[in-house]
Amino acid sequence: MTKELSASHNQRRSQLLRGVLDLCLLALIAERPRYGYEFVEALTESGLDLVSEGSIYPLLARMERAGLVDSYRAPSAAGGAPRKYYRLTEAGAAELSSGRTTWSAFTGAVSSTLGT
Repeated sequence: MTKELSASHNQRRSQLLRGVLDLCLLALIAERPRYGYEFVEALTESGLDLVSEGSIYPLLARMERAGLVDSYRAPSAAGGAPRKYYRLTEAGAAELSSGRTTWSAFTGAVSSTLGT
């Protein structure tokens, strides 16, 4: 792939992810409470390696203000400073469920249009 195509590909992936990153974070938190860097690791393992901690923390703060997640501090297993963990609220679980339905309908329509 040429540099221009690669840059275009990454830009498209980044734009697509930006629209659903909140749902991805909610889905990860629904599995278990997590702290910041764990989100980056989990997203990278899923193939979403374009996300940095710098884009996750502001989104987590917005989701906390919106009542979708709440946070608590717990000691680090490595013995360092306590870590801030995020867990899903009832409102967050409802938002995740709604978002999954919307995403499924959207991706179905796009797949149909693209012929995939």
